[in-house]
Amino acid sequence: MINATALRGHTVLALHAHPDDEAIFTGITLRRLADAGVRVVLVVATAGDLGRSRIPLAPDESIARRRVTELEQSAALLGVDRLVLLGRRDSGLPGWASGAHARALAGADPLVLASRLAELADAEGAATLIYDDEHGIYAHPDHRAVHHIGSITAELTGATSYRITVDREHLHASAPGEHLVHRAAGAARVGFGRVPAEISLTITGGTRHLAIKHAAVTAHASQIGPDQVPADRFDAGYGREWFVRHGAPGVLDSLGGAEPTVTAARHGRGEPVTAAP
Repeated sequence: MINATALRGHTVLALHAHPDDEAIFTGITLRRLADAGVRVVLVVATAGDLGRSRIPLAPDESIARRRVTELEQSAALLGVDRLVLLGRRDSGLPGWASGAHARALAGADPLVLASRLAELADAEGAATLIYDDEHGIYAHPDHRAVHHIGSITAELTGATSYRITVDREHLHASAPGEHLVHRAAGAARVGFGRVPAEISLTITGGTRHLAIKHAAVTAHASQIGPDQVPADRFDAGYGREWFVRHGAPGVLDSLGGAEPTVTAARHGRGEPVTAAP
């Protein structure tokens, strides 16, 4: 295991499907990595073109341009060193005709995009990748595409992978119906997340990290209103971030005091730990 005092000099590449995913699912993790001196490279595959704005857009401003601006604000809050856009089109929910668009992420050749990411990872010296699990967290076509792209990139580079998920049992108990993934999965009429025995790593943060994550999430004002993520309930739904690790223990395992989770280890799902500040 990498010593927490030796994280400076490491680079982590995080791949997400849409603007706001970086804050919702990995906001604490990215901020804590940055605070530890890790170089954070954030890659976002689409501009979330099919999202509808909940606030008025400026004259001649597209939803894609607004969402990228919000992404830039969020990335700055989270300590991202480099933001890269892959330029694919939002595919929409499962079954939508938009998924057949020529530039839709869901229809892109994952090997082509993974090759681009592998070149980026090599250029940046990134030995750690963060991307969605094989379920796409909640089966969104773009999130599943991100999984395939990330998995191939990991094979090409030999990087340790941390696959993003959520603990659905925790969310059902602590924030029933309140997390944005509840609403997203409901809209898509799909399930989401994993049970604790399948999860390798849980990362938490202190009051400061929660405040930064809340600010990063609400920076995506075109998509998320303050009433959707009330500050007084934010910790219950968003104070933990979950991953399934593939490969040897790496940078994320070293974010604070790590403790084995015997139940999950007994199920052969890796070496589960909880990383706290």
